[in-house]
Amino acid sequence: MIYILLRFVACRKKEGGGFVEKRKVLLLYNLQFFAKDGPGGEKTEEPTAKKLNDARGEGQVAKSKEIANAFGMLALFIILKIYLGIIGSRFIEFFNVVYGQIPDIVKRYEGQTAISALQVVIRSMMIQLLLLVLPVLAVGFGVAFVCDLWQVKWRPTTKPLRPKFSKLSPVKGFKRIFSGASLMELLKSILKLSVIGYVVYSFLKGRVDQVFTLYDITLNRAISLIGEIVVELGIRIAAVYMVIAVLDFAYQKWKFHEDMKMTKQEVKDEYKNTEGDPQIKSKQKQRMREASMRRMMQQLPEADVVITNPTHYAVAIKYDPDKYDAPYVVAKGEDYLARKIKEVAKENHVEIVENKPLARMLYANVDIGGLVPPELYQAVAEVLAFVYHLKGKI
Repeated sequence: MIYILLRFVACRKKEGGGFVEKRKVLLLYNLQFFAKDGPGGEKTEEPTAKKLNDARGEGQVAKSKEIANAFGMLALFIILKIYLGIIGSRFIEFFNVVYGQIPDIVKRYEGQTAISALQVVIRSMMIQLLLLVLPVLAVGFGVAFVCDLWQVKWRPTTKPLRPKFSKLSPVKGFKRIFSGASLMELLKSILKLSVIGYVVYSFLKGRVDQVFTLYDITLNRAISLIGEIVVELGIRIAAVYMVIAVLDFAYQKWKFHEDMKMTKQEVKDEYKNTEGDPQIKSKQKQRMREASMRRMMQQLPEADVVITNPTHYAVAIKYDPDKYDAPYVVAKGEDYLARKIKEVAKENHVEIVENKPLARMLYANVDIGGLVPPELYQAVAEVLAFVYHLKGKI
């Protein structure tokens, strides 16, 4: 936290001139309070993959509900345009069949209307009508599903369905109602109604003459004309609605990206949570290096020879035919560690041999515990033979 202490002094003027201090006021301000979005400052950093993945797991994605509505509406009216004649004909058939059965039912029950018999007839008619409109409903559902899948891809989650008691707070409820997002939704609704209203007015204005002829034509022809007008108007509305939906989708993508941006502090905190605190990791690596050095120094007295640069590099070699087929590196180091290796070697009476090219080659190409490569067998063998001769082993 960053605080600033402000000191105000209230004064009054004396009668003879000058000012007299009247009251002192001390105010303590937290400067972080004035930072945008609270602690951490302004959200200027791009969202990380982890934050986007976590948001997706919570059901937060860039999605426009207008896309599914617009494409679903367009598909519905296109299907109706193709399928409307069949629906009308089948509906008239059902109507004639049902009303044709009513006199038979009345005669069968000697002039009395049997409620149970009528229920059977009406239930049959409703099932037939449902089967008739089922393809239209299936197409609408399929289009809406594909649109949502295209926007958010396939990753089901139940978290948005879980109850959140924080939403029951009246204060937060008022904040949501009068928030910037609510205002934007209101403006979008007004825009949609205005544009769609203009489309409806423009279309019907050119069909006024046909509308007035409804009084002079047969019922079947009137129903057919109304169906044509409704379908054509629906397709036009859906086409305009699609343009609005595409613009809304672009806006939702931009808004989601802006909402997902992070402050510098959030990026640092996420890095600490995922990768660990850099200071802690540095200390851990330091402890690991120290433990590795201790093990290396503990094994150093077992070495046969230490080959040096002589000042910059030191590599300790041991040959144990029962363990490996070739000599292996027990310890190695540079500068300070090289001096430490030589000190421990002297304390434990391990021979130290100066061979600059061989020391550099071993240090650069062989890890601790690694075997000497075949191309260095000859040079290492000569050094070991010299050491064994000094110790009287050969």
